[in-house]
Amino acid sequence: MLNHIVIMGRLARDPELRHTQVGTPVASFTLAVDRDFKDKNTGERATDWIDVVAWRGTGEFVSRYFSKGRMAVVEGRLQIRDWTDKEGNKRRSAEVVADNVYFGDSKRDGDSGGSYGDRGGYGGGSYGGGRPAAPIAPPADYGIPSESDQFSEVADDEGDLPF
Repeated sequence: MLNHIVIMGRLARDPELRHTQVGTPVASFTLAVDRDFKDKNTGERATDWIDVVAWRGTGEFVSRYFSKGRMAVVEGRLQIRDWTDKEGNKRRSAEVVADNVYFGDSKRDGDSGGSYGDRGGYGGGSYGGGRPAAPIAPPADYGIPSESDQFSEVADDEGDLPF
């Protein structure tokens, strides 16, 4: 069976972080996801308001780094829940249970960049099996071109292009 969903949208409100009775963190938030097509009559795109639940480290990450209006990409699964409201009526809700959450906007538009998930990691590292992986360090000369990286003029150019 396959139950995999990827959505991208803006947070409709700040995430709400709660803890279960045993202390497990869980964050709830809603993504406003625009549809790909415009309405024939109004010329506007319809918006779907999708409830998302993120557990454990993913939930803590979302509650710490995301806020209303921030673009997010959520990867997870669709879950249908049956529940009873205060009046005793049976209800059914659909929500996305997030496995990974990524920033969907640029660093310039938000505070920082990266991702976090129970199977992924923050900023390119990984988190799984109960221990974080060693950080990946850039090369010592990162961003500094060496002499071999410099451009040089081609001496015997006859102007013939191969295409």
